[in-house]
Amino acid sequence: MAKAGDNKPDQPIRTTLGKETVFKGTMRFETSLKIDGRFEGEIESNGYLYIEEGAEIRADIRVGSVVVGGIVHGNIVAKDKLEMLSTGQVYGNVTTSKLRIADGVVFEGKCEMIRNPDEIDIFSAPATKLKTALSSVS
Repeated sequence: MAKAGDNKPDQPIRTTLGKETVFKGTMRFETSLKIDGRFEGEIESNGYLYIEEGAEIRADIRVGSVVVGGIVHGNIVAKDKLEMLSTGQVYGNVTTSKLRIADGVVFEGKCEMIRNPDEIDIFSAPATKLKTALSSVS
């Protein structure tokens, strides 16, 4: 179980956006990413994302696995697992096959559990974006 002060990634981190980093745009990465700073936009990967305590994310996230120790404003799709540490705050809907929520987490949104994670394509556009794109063509 995630405990207060248990802020160590459970996988090796290949790339880190430091505390002083502010990044806007679309982030795609292969294996693993740790965010200590601020990010705004979209995050897409089949890999592992670690959001450190103190980090602030304003993005829709579509990844293989994610650990949230900071603040996330946006929807999260985690094909394999989503873990919210005691310092985590999530303001948005989550979709995952495995979910772990520590005591003290702030979570405002809906949760949908994935029955067959192998059928999820995290790089496909969310249904709302597809509908918007199709309606603008008419």
